[in-house]
Amino acid sequence: MIKILQAIFTIYSIVLFFTLLLILGLFIVIPVSISPAGGKLSFLFIRIWARIWSFGSGIRYEFHGREIIDRDEPYIYIFNHRSFLDAAIIPLAIPQQVRALGKKELSKIPFFGWVVGKVAIWVDRTDAESRRKSIARLVTFLNKGISAVVAPEGTRNDSEATLLPFKYGAFRLSVETGIPILPIAVIDANKIMRKGSLLIRPGKVKIYYSKPIYPPAPSETAVDELSGKCRSRLEAMLLTHE
Repeated sequence: MIKILQAIFTIYSIVLFFTLLLILGLFIVIPVSISPAGGKLSFLFIRIWARIWSFGSGIRYEFHGREIIDRDEPYIYIFNHRSFLDAAIIPLAIPQQVRALGKKELSKIPFFGWVVGKVAIWVDRTDAESRRKSIARLVTFLNKGISAVVAPEGTRNDSEATLLPFKYGAFRLSVETGIPILPIAVIDANKIMRKGSLLIRPGKVKIYYSKPIYPPAPSETAVDELSGKCRSRLEAMLLTHE
């Protein structure tokens, strides 16, 4: 009986997700399509969509340390990727407009792919040239003062490990641009949508922020050094608060 009720709740939550996206989609797409400055307005509507959907789905949030973010400075945000819910969590967690790397498979979801594609950079993670081009596009946004967000694990972590091995894109980007990495630990999102299940349940997501980690001077070992430092910091945050 509980499984049936949860399945009904999940269907309701998914319908709400796409209904809100249909209602607010044009308000998200039009401002950012006109100019990069319009991204601020687009992200206002993205957050409205995420907040209404989260409230309607019984998902609550606790933010710990968000005040360390200087909203006038760009960052490269990294986070642990354990849930499909990150599409709603990340816009609420980051109080800036951002450009995110997203798997190209998501671009094929009707309407969702079109809307999110205005603020995401789709990448084929199996194609080195696609990865190179996506990083180059992120550089252009960072140079305009717009932050970036990357899941350095490269895919959703369904394992028992705290973190999957990191890809180097975010850290190479930081070393090349001098823009700091700001780790975000997302706790308990995987309890709302459990591993191996598509069912959604109400719950609370806790989000913790680290002080920015500045990149070392460019060198042969700089990317490895920065990646290791950021991994240790994010892993410590997860182990401390989970």
